[in-house]
Order: sequence, then C-alpha cells, then structure tokens
Amino acid sequence: MKKTIASIVAEANAGGEGALKRTLGPINLILIGVGLTLGAGLFSITGLAAANHAGPAVTLSFVIAALGCGFAALCYAEFASMIPVAGSAYTYSYATMGELFAWIIGWDLVLEYSVGCATVAISWSQYLTKFLSSMNIYLPAQLTLSPFETAKLADGSTVNGIMNIPAALVVVLMTAILIRGTKGSAIVNGIIVFLKVGVVLVFIALGWKYIDPANYHPYIPENTGTFGHFGWSGVLRGAGLVFFVFIGFDAVAASAQETKNPARDLPIGIIGSLLVCTVLFGLFGHVMTGLANYKEFANSGAPVAIAIQKTPYGWMSQAIILAILIGYTSVILIDLMAQSRMFYSISKDGLLPKIFSEVHPKFKTPWKSNVMLCIFIALFAAFVPINVVGEMTSIGTLLAFLMVCVGILILRKTNPDAKRPFKVPLVPLIPILGILTCVAMMVFLPWETWLRLAVWLIIGLAIYYAYGKKNSKLRKEDL
Repeated sequence: MKKTIASIVAEANAGGEGALKRTLGPINLILIGVGLTLGAGLFSITGLAAANHAGPAVTLSFVIAALGCGFAALCYAEFASMIPVAGSAYTYSYATMGELFAWIIGWDLVLEYSVGCATVAISWSQYLTKFLSSMNIYLPAQLTLSPFETAKLADGSTVNGIMNIPAALVVVLMTAILIRGTKGSAIVNGIIVFLKVGVVLVFIALGWKYIDPANYHPYIPENTGTFGHFGWSGVLRGAGLVFFVFIGFDAVAASAQETKNPARDLPIGIIGSLLVCTVLFGLFGHVMTGLANYKEFANSGAPVAIAIQKTPYGWMSQAIILAILIGYTSVILIDLMAQSRMFYSISKDGLLPKIFSEVHPKFKTPWKSNVMLCIFIALFAAFVPINVVGEMTSIGTLLAFLMVCVGILILRKTNPDAKRPFKVPLVPLIPILGILTCVAMMVFLPWETWLRLAVWLIIGLAIYYAYGKKNSKLRKEDL
C-alpha cells in the first residue's frame, strides 16, 4: 500500500497538538548537514584512506565520493521539496514503493543512527580522557570503560572497567538539549559547526606553507597487484571508504517538518552542505598528505597529529583533539535528532506505538521518543565495548540513497504532473548514476556488514508483521 503525496503533505501542514514546530531556515539546515558530515571521521578516515588505498590522491577519492553523493543529493532535494515532512527516505519510499519498503528503509536507518550514535559517544569518552590527561586531569579508568574492557595503568597494573560514564552523560546532555526545542538545538549545533570549521580552516591555512611537494610523488602510487591497494582501483576504494562521511544531508531531509519554507530551504540545505563539505574535505586531505608522507598514516587513529608535527605548530595537536570532541558532540546531537524524527514519522503512520509521536506541550518536540532512545543508547554506550559496537558503516544509508534514486524514476512515471519546486536535472541519467554508485559502494562492503544488515532486517520484519501491519493507519483508513 502506498500513501499519496497529497495526504502526506496534508499531514505535514496540519497543526495542532501533535505537530512539530517550524523553526529552521536554510542556514540552519546547511549547518545541520555540515554538523553531521564534518565529524571526527574526517580526522581519522582521511589518513586510513591515504595510507591503505589512495596515497596523496585521497583528494580525488573525496571528489569521486562527493560526485556519487551528489546524484543522490539531487534526488533527495526533489523529494524534500515535494514531500516536506519528517522521515526523509522512509517517507519518500512510502509514497513511491509502498508501506513494506518504507518500513525496511526506516528500520534500516534506525540501525545506523542508534549504533552510530553509541559508537561516537564511546569514542567521545576516549578523546575526552586523552584531552584531560594532557592537562594532568585523570579520570578513573574504571569509570571510562565498559565492564568488558581493561586498562593498563602507569604502574603497570591493569584494572577492569565498570561503566563508561562520560559516554552515557554526553548522550543524556544532548538529549536534554533536543527536548528543549529544535531551535535551541540548531543554535548549539551552529556554534559547534563554526568551531569545527574554524579548526579545519586554521589547519589548512597554517599547514599550507609547510607542504613538501615531494610527498605528492607519486600522486597515485602504483598498484601493488591487489585490487584497491593503490593505483586507480585504490582511489576508487578510497572513495568507498570516505563516502561514509557524506551522510549529513539525510539528517537535513529528516528535519523537513521543522523547516519554515521546506520547498525552498531543503534543496539549499541538502546541496549546500554537500558543497561546503566537499571543498573542506578536499583541501584538508591535500594539506595533510602534503605535510607528511602517506605511508606514515598507516595504522594511525590520529593522522592529523602526525601531519602537525611537520610544522612548528605542535600546540595544534591539542586543538585538533578539542575539535574532534566538538565534532563528536554535534554528531551525537544530530544523530539523536534524526533518530527521534524517524521514530516520529513511523509512529504517526501507526507502524510503531503512539508514544513515539507524542510531542511535548511546551517545546513541541517528540520528547518521549527522545527519552526512550536516550536510555537505550546511553546504556549501550556505557556498558558495551567499542569493538563490539563495531565501526558503524553506512550500508543503511546507501540502501536509503538507492531507494530515493529509484523513487524519483518511479514518481516521474506514475505522477509526472506533480508539483516539483525543485527538479532533478537530466532524468533518468542522474538517478541511474546514483543507483549505480550506491550499488557499487555496497558490493565492496565486507560480508559481516551484510550479515549485520540481514539480522537487523529480520528483526524489523518480525516487528512489522506482529505490530505494524495490524496497526497501520493507512490500512485502517482503507478498510
């Protein structure tokens, strides 16, 4: 069963007790996209992509990844201008491919946001511990690790963790900010984004004159005989790796129902955030690989610190750690916001219990959803080690991107006369290129990622057939 675009838009425009408050403008949306995309991944993934796959040509990897994301971003922009509601890819799939596909995409994105948020919170705790220790402030190791982790102390002894309190606290703090209102959250995110961008620009500006041109030769290292290990295949594999930092515009689309003028502002937010991040990432990678040889970044979780040591500005390493902390904070904030808005949309459709779509009478935010997600993610971050949580890949986002591109092709055929404030150019070429890009990225993901996705989808399908299908608002209306 599909929802009509007219019914979706009518729901979005309906005011009343259950409505979200429209407070976001185009600048807020760009900052939300940049805030999620310009996370701490930039400070680690760039080095790994350069050392293991692309060499100095990691800049080309960023450009290729951004081009692939651009195809999906244009499709997102058309949908967002036509269907300006919370839920992003979930809602678009509901209008084009039906309820079951929409549930699969929504459930898929729930996995990405939840596990990704917990992973970031755990890493935030690790960086906070490192930052404070540089100022001779030492947190008890037992209270910064899960019960399944141990730490080696300065005297050589080891201690077992009890719970990761900083990881849980940052989730609670960001949730409290979200519950107070989206406008306040957007202001906090805006401040954080300006600080992060400032640190990146300072690194680029100060590091530029210390670039050693010899580090760029060869710009594309010769392939070692293994696909993806340098050469052009390495550049493409590097693009697949850095692709996962370009996910911010999904959160922009998820904020549609809190946007003042979604038809105009959402395309600006989606495409604008992608352009800003592409420029920053390309320049960042160019300077980093120019300061130090790409081989020095192998097996390093802090490649920027290595690059900084090639300059007289050693003090910047602490600033970078601070920027990573700030970056992680905004990623947690936006992850939590996008997650709760996803639950809000699914609950409004009856596929999840009503409690997930109840809004606060004063702040007009889905506060009960925020609280329950906070408890779940905070407990996960406090008691599960990061190696179990695992590196959160974006297979869910890739699947969502693919569905959005397919949806544009379907909607152009089934509803060609629909009002489109923003139109994807060169249809069907752009959506097809988006589909091919997403499929290519997904094919090269490890099998463990596919297994994790399969298990999660099986759980989701069980919930859908046990609860969602029986309580679907659309199905009840159709009876």
